[in-house]
Amino acid sequence: MKEYKTVEFESSDDFVEKKSRFIGYVKPVKTQQEAADFISSIKSKHWDAAHNVSAYVLKNNNIQRSSDDGEPSGTAGVPVLDVLLKEQLVDVCVVVTRYFGGTLLGTGGLIRAYSYASKLAVHAGHIITMAPCKILSVSVEYNFYDRLSIFLNDFGANIEECIFSDAVEVKFSLKSDLCNAFSDKLTQLSNGKYSARELGEKFSKV
Repeated sequence: MKEYKTVEFESSDDFVEKKSRFIGYVKPVKTQQEAADFISSIKSKHWDAAHNVSAYVLKNNNIQRSSDDGEPSGTAGVPVLDVLLKEQLVDVCVVVTRYFGGTLLGTGGLIRAYSYASKLAVHAGHIITMAPCKILSVSVEYNFYDRLSIFLNDFGANIEECIFSDAVEVKFSLKSDLCNAFSDKLTQLSNGKYSARELGEKFSKV
């Protein structure tokens, strides 16, 4: 399976446009049920808001859904969804809550406001790339640890655990297509002293 983009964590951001407050919420989700639960939780939290507009995209079966929640058709849910599609995000749900400020924004104004709120939300959630990775482990002496840390950073590895005992054991994930190059470079840097053990595979941020 190829790499994909999503958001790293649940977050929110907001702004005010002509006295209407727009609050964008985002959450990583894997299923329609998770998306529905998130939308329901925001609606419950903001039961007194004028609108709670939503959209989500799921990687499995390429599911895309949006809701205007009472706003004029095409002015709210679709702009929120368009942001997710333009950013090429999947497994993401966005809800934009609007507290009406008394001034009508018009069709164009609504589209711009909901788009902007969606952008604020997804960037607050931190866009990341997920890719097929191998989980590796390498044990090195303390005098090689600093070099290994720099080396892992150069390859974009994610360090998941370090165990400091007689030696330093570093557990990390690395994009699968970089593993051979990594192994060759580690052998070269350590004059053949160190090699990495493969522990498994998973999708991980890169």
